[in-house]
Amino acid sequence: QVQLVDSGGGLVQPGGSLRLSCTASGDTLDYYAIGWFRQAPGKEREGVSCLSTSDGTTYYADSAKGRFTISRDNAKNTVYLQMNSLKLEDTAVYFCAARSLLFTSIQTMCTRQTPHDYWGQGTQVTVSS
Repeated sequence: QVQLVDSGGGLVQPGGSLRLSCTASGDTLDYYAIGWFRQAPGKEREGVSCLSTSDGTTYYADSAKGRFTISRDNAKNTVYLQMNSLKLEDTAVYFCAARSLLFTSIQTMCTRQTPHDYWGQGTQVTVSS
């Protein structure tokens, strides 16, 4: 049984940085799209960034471009989201998800409300002065 565990959230001031981690157990997820999503109260879920574990290609939402970086450490079976220059509007619960590349692409995963195979439990990111 695959499990995704999110971590790394916290309270940070505007302009600060956080690194979120999504660690998978039970499978190496070698042919998956893995994405980071966020949902703020009263707002729809937003795909922030997605990565293909097949070839390492990445996708970023406009809100994340230039500030966030998604990456993968194969040895640790972990996908990271490095978030820099954080803004108040980045406050949300962030969670990772995985979907087999047989059924999706990283762009589809990040831009459409599609089902995922596995979800993390979420980690709260609060940007506040």
